[in-house]
Amino acid sequence: MVAAWPDAVERVAAFLRAAGAEARLEEFSTQTPTASAAAKAAGCKLSEIVKSLVLVCDGKGVVALVPGDRRLDVEKVRRGVDAATARLAEGDEVERLTGFTAGSVAPFPLAGVDRIVVERRLLAHPVVWTGGGSHNHLVRVEPAELVRLTRATSMDVVEEPEYHSQPNTDGKEP
Repeated sequence: MVAAWPDAVERVAAFLRAAGAEARLEEFSTQTPTASAAAKAAGCKLSEIVKSLVLVCDGKGVVALVPGDRRLDVEKVRRGVDAATARLAEGDEVERLTGFTAGSVAPFPLAGVDRIVVERRLLAHPVVWTGGGSHNHLVRVEPAELVRLTRATSMDVVEEPEYHSQPNTDGKEP
């Protein structure tokens, strides 16, 4: 007998079936609560992992889909969704808004979220991996399909990496 998936994972699977999604929900033997753990389990680059970060913007739930190798810029999200205020959601707010616990947030279905934005850099990959509803489940999906399923707006929502120059010890220009 096959064990049933947790309720949150079943919600993701049901959503994918109902949407006729071109996606694959996979279960892993190791936990994937962080982007680096998910990349290791999926055997992909960190940039191909989708972090579903939950924000509260003017009191409403917003999810930002961000590459695993980048940091969210809350101010860019605030401006992008035309909000006066924006902050990362607390753990209990994450669960209330998404129905998923922190570290296992899938980008769908999200009944308590008003808007989803996706970092445009994710769209350059042939395939990305999103949360699947538990610490052991991920969804493999093409970025265009992710946008279709989430109805996300593409925008720049990540911090720019700081330029770190190495000391020049040989006297030549870098």
